[in-house]
This record gives sequence, C-alpha cells and structure tokens, in this order.
Amino acid sequence: MQWWEMVGIRRRTALFIKEVEDKVAVQHREITEHALFNQAKVLGAFISEKISDDCFQSNEGYGYHDMGRDKLEALFARTFHGEDAIVRPHFFSGTHTIFTCLRGLLRPGERMISLTGPPYDTLSRAILGQKESLPINDTDKSSLTEWGISFAHVEMGDLPKLHENGTLAALLQAPTRLVFIQRSRGYNPFRPALTVTDIANMTATVRGYAKDVIILVDNCYGEFVENKEPLEGGADLIAGSLIKNPGGGLAPAGGYIVGRKKYISSISEAFSAPGLGKELGAFIQNKRLYYQGFFMAPQLVAESLKGAVTIAAAMEEAGYTVSPRYNDKRGDMVQTVHLKSKDELALFCNAVQCSSPINAHFTPVPGTTPGYGDPILMAGGTFVQGASSEFSADAPLREPYTLYIQGGLSYSHVILGLSVMLDTII
Repeated sequence: MQWWEMVGIRRRTALFIKEVEDKVAVQHREITEHALFNQAKVLGAFISEKISDDCFQSNEGYGYHDMGRDKLEALFARTFHGEDAIVRPHFFSGTHTIFTCLRGLLRPGERMISLTGPPYDTLSRAILGQKESLPINDTDKSSLTEWGISFAHVEMGDLPKLHENGTLAALLQAPTRLVFIQRSRGYNPFRPALTVTDIANMTATVRGYAKDVIILVDNCYGEFVENKEPLEGGADLIAGSLIKNPGGGLAPAGGYIVGRKKYISSISEAFSAPGLGKELGAFIQNKRLYYQGFFMAPQLVAESLKGAVTIAAAMEEAGYTVSPRYNDKRGDMVQTVHLKSKDELALFCNAVQCSSPINAHFTPVPGTTPGYGDPILMAGGTFVQGASSEFSADAPLREPYTLYIQGGLSYSHVILGLSVMLDTII
C-alpha cells in the first residue's frame, strides 16, 4: 500500500502534493541551512554552559539553589544573546509571560506604545480592560489601564509618515516608558510577521528619538525562524511561550523572558514578589523535557516551516490567497489561508483535527475562549494542550475568514493533514 491509500486519500491528491514539493525545493533547502546554523548555535550554548544530567533533577519547596533551573536560564540567555533570563513552567501562556513583563516594568503615569497596531486579542484585553464588544469580566479591573498606565498604538503602515511629520518623535517622549513590538501577526490577516531586519529598523528609529525607552518584542512563533533573534537587532527584551517554538514540542508548559539584566530583575519581582526576585520558584519536575525540547527546537521549527511553505504553495495552486506566499521571506512559522465562508473554516479545521494523533474522533466547533471577543474555532489534537508547536489550526469567526495554521512535530505529519484538506477541494 502507498501512504495515501493508508489514510484514504486519492492518488491525484498525492501527485499534486509531489508536484508542489518539487516547486518549493529551493525554499526547503534554505530552511535546512537555517536549521543547521541554529542547531550549531544551540549545541554550542549547551557545551559552553556545561549542561550535565544533574541539571535534570527535581527541586522542591522554595526552590533555592536550583542548579537545573539556573542553568536552563543561562542557556536561553546565551542562545538568544541576552544578559539574563527567566524560564519557568509557572507561566501558563505567552500572554501571561508578556503581561508579567509589563507589570514589572511600567508604573502609574507611564505610557506604553505599540508600533505594530493593537496587540492580539488576549493581550489587548489585559492592557485595556473591558470593551463593550467583549463579555463582562470583573477581572478586567486588573488591566494596565486600571492601574493608570496609558496605552497608544500606531499601525505599521503609518510608521514612515509618522516618522517624517514628527508624530512618532512626540509619541516616544515622556511619559512613554516602553515600546512594544509584536513579531507575529496575531489574528490580523492584513499584516505580515516581522523579520529580525524589520525589528532592527524599527529599533533604530526608536533609539533615534528615545535612547532610554525599553523595547520589548513579543517573539512568539519567531524563535529560530532566522539565524538571528531580536536582541541582536537592538531590542532590550524578548518574551514568548515554551509550548511554541523554543519548547521543541516537548516542554509541557511555561514561558521565557530574555534580555538586559536590569529589566529582568524588575520583571522577576512582578513574577514572584518584591525582594524575592527569581531566586525562588521550584522547578519540580520534567526539567529534561525543557532541555531536550530546547535542543530539538531548531529542527522542529524547520519541520514546521517546510510544512508551512508546502501548504502555502499547495493552497495557492488550489486557488486560495495565502500569506506569506511560499517564496516570501518569513518572520514566523504561521501560515494563513484566506477562505470564503464559515463553512470552509469548519471544513479545513476538521481536516486538521481528523489528522491529529490525539482526539482525531472529535469535531471542532466554535466556542467562547477567555480573552477573545469572537468565538474561536480551534483544531489540533496535540500531546500538550494548546501547543501550537504541534500541527494545529485556528480562526476567529469573523470576516475575513482567515485560517491560521502553525506547528508540526514532523513535516510528514503536516503533509498528511494537508492531504486531507486538499482531497476535499481539488
């Protein structure tokens, strides 16, 4: 039997995929080269930090003198070119990790500026609190706005004009304390993910007006996509989730923050409590998974990127608009496909779900998700709940109907999911 027969796919679909793979061979080779560079970088960091199997031991209680925890943070800092890091299982999402940064760095009366438009749904709510379009939730009273911290944003496309007419210079003066850059597009179908070069250019512009402002990059979905990371482009801090790229598909939970030591120190007191910093916090178990996942991360990202490139080329050949296109330079591992209706969203999400190793017998349905104003359709039978390092897809039920596809522990799995999608439309 052939592979397509084993999963009930037509031979014409398998041949179509083979033609697409021939088309994207150059892009696949480039991704392999990036993976080799990043694997060498990570291996070098492991060797330099003298990681041993003693680092995998559990620690309990307060967590004082947790060598494995401290070594893991040194590993992240070295790999991402930061002075210090916080890498903990206690962060339960990227939003939680980034909001901890904001709580640690901003004070009443100060201002935060986003240069990449409004932050994605969950973080926007944490910053701005209750909106009329969102379900009422008393916990929104803990938003930055409620603490007297103001927020403004500019759209990326407006930056050149604002730079020229002096508006950006004015925005970056006091009380602005922090500039936020979101690398991934979030649920914005109209803006691309940022490359490190894009981030470096934005950072240089900011420094021209305000040398001491803190530049924080939400690096979710972007780790190891390129040979460099945003700290090498001039950012002060990067933060993200460990159930995305840097967890390598093995980390069961958590988040990371890497950057300048003085800012990590301030954030650590919001993470724990004033005076305690990052000296506490027991890393109770599964340390090996975090180390091994980080070591595997360059390869996992490469597998995901190869899958995304093939999906982009295949869906475009099938008549759909995609972003980025298969031969575009990528800043993250998310692939969007613009669909025509809610029914198509459901069709494609179901194709991902039924191709999953876990819960393949479930059918995704739109549901209310904390922090989102629209019902969200999510597909992905992942080993780690919600892990978008694994092959998954999701979409808010709003126009334009855009499907966001990400992850993949192996390229082969992505192709199996793609084959189910294509078998319904070609």
